[in-house]
Amino acid sequence: MGPILIMKTKAAKRWIDRTIITFMAALGVVMLLPFAWLFSMSFRSPAEAYKMPPSFLPPSLDFKNYWAVLTSSIPFLQIYWNSVEVAVLVTLGQLVTCTLAAFAFARLSFPGRDSIFFVMLVGLMFPAQVTIIPIYLGFAQVGLLNRPIGLVLMYLTSSFGVFLVRQFMRSQPKALEEAALMDGAGYLKIFYRISLPQLRPALSALGIITFTQTWNYYFQARVLLEPQRAMTLPIAMDLLRGYLASGNLSVVMAAMSMAVLPVILIFLLAQKLVIEGVTMSGIKN
Repeated sequence: MGPILIMKTKAAKRWIDRTIITFMAALGVVMLLPFAWLFSMSFRSPAEAYKMPPSFLPPSLDFKNYWAVLTSSIPFLQIYWNSVEVAVLVTLGQLVTCTLAAFAFARLSFPGRDSIFFVMLVGLMFPAQVTIIPIYLGFAQVGLLNRPIGLVLMYLTSSFGVFLVRQFMRSQPKALEEAALMDGAGYLKIFYRISLPQLRPALSALGIITFTQTWNYYFQARVLLEPQRAMTLPIAMDLLRGYLASGNLSVVMAAMSMAVLPVILIFLLAQKLVIEGVTMSGIKN
């Protein structure tokens, strides 16, 4: 009976694994289908976009819709650059500030450390709508309204980023850092030479998450940025409603394809680092 039970158990496990893989593959197809349809529609003419019954693949690769976006009255290239500038600067800023703060919370001992960390985490509970009015008034007084740099300063650090890196750092052994401290190394040298190289998965995850979130900011950018040349891509999508009214759906799809492409490429290239960083940040000694 022993070998038979073992064989039945292995067969059942294989069946369960195949079922899970099949389900996840089907779920992946469902999630990717809207993006595939988006890119497909961006290459169609207006007549082909509304053709019934619709075909999944475009009849030809026509880049006229992309050219129409770039040559429209909307300064799309300037808006695109604004999004790149804001996303890159916010990402770099959070990598620096969150890493330094996480090192202090995870490795240094000072009065009120845990209380300060708790208060910082409480900030995660409040939505952006709660703080946008005082931020707007403050930016108006110092001349940062309608300037992309204001959006950068607004998100130069992140409670979530500090929490993510701190949790990852706490999962790493302290032996090397303690040995370096006993040898007379300062905290900055320990951070730069020992702690920082171990944080690659966490920093990769934080960088990609931050870039994606910043790239998709709508509410904050809508309130703080008004002129077209200061806008970011999520707001610019609203400006394309005129093409929908005229029946030119393909031009809107081309603009949306250009907007989502950087985020998709970055995530596909670094998805393993994101998963590894987020997973290991939940492990503690």
